[in-house]
Amino acid sequence: MTDSDDFLSSVRSAAIFGASGGIGQALTDLLVERGIHVWAGSRSGNGQQSAHLTPFAFDLTDEQSVQDAAEAMGENPPQLVIIATGVLTLAGGIGPERSYRKLDPAVMAEVFHLNTIGPAIIAKHMVPLLPRKERSVLAALSARVGSITDNGLGGWHSYRASKAALNMLLKNLAIELARTHKQAIIAGLHPGTVDSDLSKPFQSNLADGQLTEPKESATNLLTVLNGLSADDRGSVFAYDGQLIAP
Repeated sequence: MTDSDDFLSSVRSAAIFGASGGIGQALTDLLVERGIHVWAGSRSGNGQQSAHLTPFAFDLTDEQSVQDAAEAMGENPPQLVIIATGVLTLAGGIGPERSYRKLDPAVMAEVFHLNTIGPAIIAKHMVPLLPRKERSVLAALSARVGSITDNGLGGWHSYRASKAALNMLLKNLAIELARTHKQAIIAGLHPGTVDSDLSKPFQSNLADGQLTEPKESATNLLTVLNGLSADDRGSVFAYDGQLIAP
């Protein structure tokens, strides 16, 4: 990683998938403040269009909706794509499994679809929009618990496994894209524990100072993205810029 501010200052257009979430909304706001046009994607597609903001609808379980969104961006393709989607607790309060006894194939399939397959499909349709001769970044929100090396507690089986699988996909994409897009970077980002809907069921157990506000997290993540270099392709970085072991 470097300390260069060249990348964000050169970005004309960005796409945020998951712009209605805590981190996604904060990322959107910060990029718009920089004068960058943002394609802001959410399931509803709600939002007020402006010179620097174009809302769009997409559904992680509907590839056609992602393809339609990518095609619409062809008029102003992004140099920065951030996949700010993910799920820890499913509808109905079904939370991460703390024991193998709680494993349910239907729950696992849904978690993998939202945390792994959905982002992969977004990448499938967004990568062709990335410039071949300019620096570009496609990043996805991952998690430290997706690290196999760093796993000392176990549990949270579907969530951990889906994020580990996401990290492998990002590595694969980075290797493949390096052949055609010499300046493109694919990376994963661990935002820390952010005050959002995803973390709310677990905030009562957090130590003081461990919870981060969305704007602070988004600011940290953009700083990390700004410092990425070609050597960082396929890696996962925490909000403080530290490399997370595979």
